[in-house]
Amino acid sequence: MPYITSPSLDPQFRVYFSKEWSDTLILSFRNFLSGIFNGLRIPALLKISTEKNTIKCLKNDIKQLNNKLSELQALLEMKEAEISQLRRNNTGVDLGNMNVPNTSAADSSLEGQDMPGVFEESAASRSAAQVFDSQSSSSVKSSTRDEKLHKSFQISNAENEQILVTEDDFPEVKVDFQETFLGHNSSISCCRFSASGSNVASSSVDGTVRIWTYDSSTPSSKNATIYCGSEVSALSWECRSDRLLLIGTANGGIKAWNADAKRVVCDLSTSKDFPRPGSTIFDRTGFASLTVWHMKTWKPLTVLPLGEDPPAITSVCFNHNGKILAASATDGMIHMFDMSAGLQITGWPAHDSPVSSVLFGPAETSIFSLGSDGKIFEWSLHNQGQILWSRDCSRFCSPESFNKRMHEISLDSDGKRLLVTSGLVRAPIYQVQGHESGLRTLAHSSSITSVDWHPTLPMYITGSADNSVRVTSIV
Repeated sequence: MPYITSPSLDPQFRVYFSKEWSDTLILSFRNFLSGIFNGLRIPALLKISTEKNTIKCLKNDIKQLNNKLSELQALLEMKEAEISQLRRNNTGVDLGNMNVPNTSAADSSLEGQDMPGVFEESAASRSAAQVFDSQSSSSVKSSTRDEKLHKSFQISNAENEQILVTEDDFPEVKVDFQETFLGHNSSISCCRFSASGSNVASSSVDGTVRIWTYDSSTPSSKNATIYCGSEVSALSWECRSDRLLLIGTANGGIKAWNADAKRVVCDLSTSKDFPRPGSTIFDRTGFASLTVWHMKTWKPLTVLPLGEDPPAITSVCFNHNGKILAASATDGMIHMFDMSAGLQITGWPAHDSPVSSVLFGPAETSIFSLGSDGKIFEWSLHNQGQILWSRDCSRFCSPESFNKRMHEISLDSDGKRLLVTSGLVRAPIYQVQGHESGLRTLAHSSSITSVDWHPTLPMYITGSADNSVRVTSIV
């Protein structure tokens, strides 16, 4: 301990006096510094607390505004439906009891409708029947007429009665809870639940991927942000865990993100020829190639055969054990591959237009496909080329909307409900193989660009061009 000496005082007293004075001086200096520190620290803490409260209030205000916007949108659509109904009533036309004056008029009015028990064999079904089962060629039927009325109406049979259902009359889903994530700064390009359903990965056209969690009791929280340097065109979680996320970019790159380590563990470049210029999304899909990669060494294993001068691949889907791969193409074909042999085992023309999305049915006895004409088909895998179920959702995903993005479909865990992206602020949820009418999601403030179902729960996710992502649990 340093001290101050005084030659006029006794040395013992001098030491004692100097220590006491020094301690007092140091204590005073400490108090002085503490006062300065507290004088700076307390206002800073108050400022931080105030900013946190402000942010919390802003988030609550945004949620309330989104809810209010949804209510106003629903009210607007209800009014539009009432106006449409009034216009139909004023025309005096009863579609359910229309009198047919003569045969030629009846043929003209029924053109484009799917009548029970009446089918027309198409070139697609004939080709598929010849390839897969010549004995079943007489039973493989599908309609190829211009379904003008089918764009507005869907016909289903319930207890031998013909029920005419318009998509405008789809009821809104009943919501248990909904959580909105507002962490993106541009339009959402893709959103996916993890294998357990506890995490969500969402991407936007600005090249960012955000991994976040949701909880009905607390605001959604972001736990990772990945900067990809190019627009993200595909997201896929590892099927057995929430550990690995694969990210596909518009310049042909593939990144593997380890969620445990919170870092990119692999960064691949597939080809410099991808994408290619074009006026529509299908023109820009690039060349036709399917390469199989080893996920431990990150080396290419094989290239699956697609024939001579094949069209571009638009969507792929594995079955439950990864042994079978289904792939759709821009020429309307669906291809099936045996992954162990690396060979194509079958394929058939599914649409007269490019196929945008393909996925296996719940029991993997069927394949669902969405064409750029807005038509959805469920194809039997036991009787190749046979259509088990179909819908026309061109009102929600019109051919014109494919100029901007590819639409996609998603099945719930039971395989009973099919969710489709939409060029409108709402998306349709169709009841598969059922007689009930479809449902409509709650409204975003812009088009719905990506959809996905929770792996086990009645819960779905929608990404929108309004930069928001919503997780919705339905009753």
